[in-house]
Amino acid sequence: MNVAHAEFVVSNTKVEQCPKSNFPEYAFIGRSNVGKSSLINMLCNKKKLAKTSSRPGKTQLINHFLINKKWHLVDLPGYGYARASKTQKKTFQKFITDYFTKRKELIAAFLLIDLRHKPQPLDLEFMRWLGENFIPFSIVFTKADKLKEKEIKENVANYITQLEEDWEELPQHFITSSDKRIGRDELLNYIDEINQSILSF
Repeated sequence: MNVAHAEFVVSNTKVEQCPKSNFPEYAFIGRSNVGKSSLINMLCNKKKLAKTSSRPGKTQLINHFLINKKWHLVDLPGYGYARASKTQKKTFQKFITDYFTKRKELIAAFLLIDLRHKPQPLDLEFMRWLGENFIPFSIVFTKADKLKEKEIKENVANYITQLEEDWEELPQHFITSSDKRIGRDELLNYIDEINQSILSF
């Protein structure tokens, strides 16, 4: 898929205020500081479409971006940020939960995982929650450029081994690097294939 058009549409904290359209939506979510904004900018070929920050927890709203005037990319707040207050965490949790359970236009979620770390309980719990709520999702491993090829294979294998304990069918996964533009075509083509299958019905 070639991304010829990418524009910011709206930010909000309520699913009721999301865009009124029939465009398919793909939500990107992950732990704070996982490289979500950088990945979105890389996918869309725009350096500042999604705001990046060295401070974790920058994204605090549901952000909609219109891609090729055909589908929405949704940037959701990172979870697991230690500095967020209990009130903030509850607020984030509520509108993230509302979005995933109420937004009919949502086609699939992409859960971002920092490839440098071993499987984290918070990520595994969130995957379990997505599965229990019948929300299709894929795993996007980020920051692959920080590791050697052997380490990448070992870390991915560790995750797969962990997931096989709970999942009969493993979610699809992608290996990416925003700096090296690794995995961009694979991820966009996957979204394009889903969009084409939707149009064929």
